This record gives sequence, C-alpha cells and structure tokens, in this order.
Amino acid sequence: MSKKVKVPKVPKVRKPVLERFPFTWFPFNLLRSLLLFIQDLFHMARAQVERSIRLQLMITFALCLFASMLFYGITSPLFGQINKSTVIDYTNGMNRIDNEARNLVEILEPRNRHFEEEDGVPEARAVEAGQTSYAGSSQSSAGTPAQGSSAAQQTTPGAVAPNAPPAPGVPNAPQTGSTNPQAEQRKRQQEEDRKREFLNLVKRLTTNEKYKIVITDLEGRVIFRSDNAPETYVDVHNVIRNAMEARDQSSRTEFSSFYPVTYNNQKSYLIVSGIPQPDISYTKEDSPLSYLGALAVFIFLFYYLTQKKMRYVEELASGLRIIATGNLDYRVAERSRDELGSLAKNMNMMVEDLQQKIEEERRAERVKNELITNVSHDLRTPLTLIMGYLRLLHDKNYESPEQAASYVSIAYNKSEKLKALIEDLFEYTKLSNHDVPLYKRGVIINEVLEQLLEEYVTISEEQQLTMIRSIPQERYTVHIDVDKMIRVFENLLSNAVKYSPKPGIVSVGMARDRGHVIIRISNKADALSREELEQLFDRFYRVDTARTSDSGGSGLGLAIARSIVESHEGSIWAESENGEIHLYVKLKLVS
Repeated sequence: MSKKVKVPKVPKVRKPVLERFPFTWFPFNLLRSLLLFIQDLFHMARAQVERSIRLQLMITFALCLFASMLFYGITSPLFGQINKSTVIDYTNGMNRIDNEARNLVEILEPRNRHFEEEDGVPEARAVEAGQTSYAGSSQSSAGTPAQGSSAAQQTTPGAVAPNAPPAPGVPNAPQTGSTNPQAEQRKRQQEEDRKREFLNLVKRLTTNEKYKIVITDLEGRVIFRSDNAPETYVDVHNVIRNAMEARDQSSRTEFSSFYPVTYNNQKSYLIVSGIPQPDISYTKEDSPLSYLGALAVFIFLFYYLTQKKMRYVEELASGLRIIATGNLDYRVAERSRDELGSLAKNMNMMVEDLQQKIEEERRAERVKNELITNVSHDLRTPLTLIMGYLRLLHDKNYESPEQAASYVSIAYNKSEKLKALIEDLFEYTKLSNHDVPLYKRGVIINEVLEQLLEEYVTISEEQQLTMIRSIPQERYTVHIDVDKMIRVFENLLSNAVKYSPKPGIVSVGMARDRGHVIIRISNKADALSREELEQLFDRFYRVDTARTSDSGGSGLGLAIARSIVESHEGSIWAESENGEIHLYVKLKLVS
C-alpha cells in the first residue's frame, strides 16, 4: 500500500507593483527621464560655457542688459511722477452731448413702434408703412395746455417759436374711418407719453447741463427751441461743418450734435449744443534719471561680474613679467578651463620647456668643460712621458744603448696611446654632431656577430676567459652600417674582456622582442648603483676612479657605442644583477 506524500504548499508570490500596475507609473518614469535629460543638458551647457570665455562674456552681457531693463521698468513709473504733464480731454463730454441727442431722437422717432390693435388692422398697417404724421399736442408737460397747443398749431414756415418750449409733434395715424375707439385712445395716450418724456428731457438738459436744443426745418428756420436758445434761424451747413471739425478738436469750444428727425410731419434737424465737460488726466513722461540709472546698473554689474576674469588676466600679465625677468621657477595658477586657463597652461609649459633647454645648455656647457678638462688630462699624461723620455735621449742621459732603446720604445707606445685617444675623441665628436655619414644596408645580424666572436675567442683565451655564445638559429635582418655597428660590438666586447675578473666568463646572447632584436653581452663585475649605470655611457666616465688612461681605455668607447646605436634609431643600456653587468643593444628588424 503506497503512502501518500503531502506536498508542501508553495506560498503565492506577489508580483512587483510595477508589474501589477503596468501603466500606473508610466508618467512618473517619463517625467524622471525628462528631468534627467534636462539635467544632462544643463551639465553639458555648463561645461561648454566654462570652456569658452566668449560664451561667458555673452551671458554676462545678457544678464547685465536684462538687469538694466528691469531697473528701468521699475524706476520709470517712480521717476515719471516727478516729470508728468496734465492732459485735458473733451471726448467724453462730446460723447455725452451726442448721447443725449440720440436719446431725444429715440423719443421723437422710436425704432420699434408697436401699437396693439384689437380690431384696427388699417391703423397698424399704416404705422408699419410709415404713413404717420406729427400733430400738435393740446397739453404740455408743464401744465400749460393752452400755450403748448397754440405753439404747436400756429408754427408755420418762417415763423419764430415763442420763448416757452412748444410741445413736439407726435405721429398720428391718418383717418381711415376706423370705428375702434379703444385703439384710438391707446394711440393718443402713447403720443402724450412721448411728448411729456421729450419735454421733461429737454427741461432737464437745459436746466442741469445748460444744453441748447433746437429743431429747424430743412432751410434752417427754428420750429422748436429750448428756453435758453434765442436763435430763430440756424445756418445748417455751418452747424454741420462745425460739428465735424469739433470732433477732432481738444479745446473748450461749443459742440453741436446734429441729427435729422421728423417733426410735425415735416423733415427737420435736431441740434443739441453745449460746452463739453473736460476730463483731466496726468501722463507720466520718460525721465532721464531712469536711463541714467539703467546705464549705471549695467556698467556696475558688468564690472562686478567681469572683475574676477580681469584680475586673472592681470595675474597672467604679472606672471609673464616675472618670467621675463629670468625667474623660470615661477608658475602661474590655472584657475579656469576656458581660453585663459589654456593660456596659463601653455605659459607654464613654455617656461618648463625653456627651463629644460637652459638646463640642457648648462649641462652641455658643463660637459664641454669636463670634456676639455678630461682631454687635457688624458693628453697631458702621455705627452709628458713622451717629452720626458725624448729629453733623456736628447741629453744622452742613459747608461747603455739598450736603455736608450727602451726609452724610445716607451715613448713610441705612449704616442700610440695618444694617437688612439685623439682618434677616439675625433670620432666621438663627429658622431655627436651627426657629421659622419652612415652607409646602411640590410644584413643578417647573426652572421655579423658570429664572425666577430670568432675573432675574440683567441683574445679571451689569452685573458683566461671563457666565451659563451647563445645565438638562435632564426636569422634576424637589420638595416645598419656594418662597420659602425662592428665598432659598437668591439667596444662592448673589449670592455667586457678588459674588466672581467680572471679567470672568468663572458656570455653573448641574442633574442627577438616583437619588431626588434636584442643583443646582450654579460660579464662578472661588482654591483653598480642606478646612478653609476646611467653614467656608464658618459664621456670619460670610469667606474673605478683610480683608473686612468694608463690602466684603462680612453673613456670614450661606450660613449662612441651609444652615439652609433642612437644614430641607427636603436637603444643601448646597462643592467646589474647577481654580481654581473649586462650591456644591451636593441635594433629594429627589417619587416
């Protein structure tokens, strides 16, 4: 019977919030990316500005200009209070007279004349067709019906209106024979209301506003006038011309508003005249203090913002003057990454190069002096011996012919050494000045070195030395002057044979190093310091200071070898380890 295995319940893993709500955080991610992009742009722009003094000056100029304009905008209203002028405007007063004239026209000729009619259709049609007429009213708004009635009814062309304002005519429908008394009654009531409204408005305007209101016929004869209007005849053309010209004037003169109307069933002109009331306002004019202040702000800010750069320029100029006096140890500070910082860096590099060249010249002068001293010493010693032995021979200060012959032999050997020293010095001088032409050709360096080593086998055996060779079978071709390069290896082998302890071992090896071949010559020697190894190829340098040209060579062999190798675009150096000294020559292989 199989046993049931209880499988453990795997806990339900909740999905991350971003997976459960894939679209919830989308705007925030987009906003974050946008902010990072803006931040990168800001850093890029800032780095570009820091590297360009031209952009810095442009931004400084823009900031100063903005600040000066802002100062001008703030101070201009303040300084304008000092320098302000008064402006009198009559436009609103003229418009007010014109509006009152329009109100009178609306009363005389209402735009929407609607008479309610119950049975009187002909009256309504007559009103809509414009077949209306003005008739005099029998009652005025002042409560004097007789005067109003008589003034309205007795006005004829060419007659002068009385002093009291007559009642205006109101439209009356023609007699059509209608028998609807209620419509007639409503019509008369409306006419009476308009008449009272017109007279009340005329009275108010003449009393309060002192306006003169006149109605004339087409020829200019006055058919209605207010109490303060004495005219009986008006030149209509002159009124129209003055009304048009007055609208463009700003002086306090009488203004007339002119409108055509229909009065007492005849075409007329409504003229409302009055002195317009002025509107006094104050205008602020530009003050020179605002311009001067803005200019001062610009100059001050530009001077303040560029002060640091100008100080840096002065510092560079001062540093250049210090360097010009000969103080090559002085360095200017590199305070920015723009063109001024680049200038400071180039100045420091120039001073370093100049200092290095001066040091090289001093070193060359010192070496030249040492060369003269060493040459004088090395030439004087054998020359003194030669002259001494020759003087002995000249004075016959010898005991036997054999002694005289030995004096001659010693003098000859010293002259040979003197000749070799002079030849080495002459060759080194030519090699150092690159006056010796090189005849390069492609040769197999293995064969050249093997042939040279065969010649030194006998020499090494006489010196109780064992020559060990490690030349690979691979053939290495180099482009060299064979005679000059043999001179290099002869100097190195002669140096190894001469200064190796007897008996001893001299080993020669060769190996390939990428595109170069390295030849190594080693022999037993005392351990040398790093400084001694670096000076080993200098002129007249001897590791053992007790050695002279009598016990050693001329001191130019390794220096000549270095000059020849360097003229072949190679390198030569020395290393010391485990009681051995290794001399290396590195030449470029022919590809």
